[in-house]
Amino acid sequence: MPIMPHCIIDYSAKITESLPVEQLMHAVYKGANQSELFTATDIKVRACAYDDFYLPGAEQVFVHVNLKILSGRDLSQRKTLSESVSNQLERLGIENATITVEVTKIEKESYVKKNTVIT
Repeated sequence: MPIMPHCIIDYSAKITESLPVEQLMHAVYKGANQSELFTATDIKVRACAYDDFYLPGAEQVFVHVNLKILSGRDLSQRKTLSESVSNQLERLGIENATITVEVTKIEKESYVKKNTVIT
């Protein structure tokens, strides 16, 4: 089973007034790919916009990325991954933003993946 990331982006909907969500997703994909921990075709990215949230600062927006990976990567590799994704997000130049990235380990023993086939 490949050790793939599920890259889940939570972000302030207001960001898309100046930045297409596709650019946000591409930055996360690029960061995960540049970490050299995964095969490019194994990287999965999805995004969810939030209209309702509370952050101190009237104009502040946020981007939070949760990189879910199967267990087996050491702390150094996980840190490289989060820094690589964070660096790509910073390059987007989102103003007044809080950008956070976390790596969450998925327990291999309990993870189930099934592909369905339409007949």
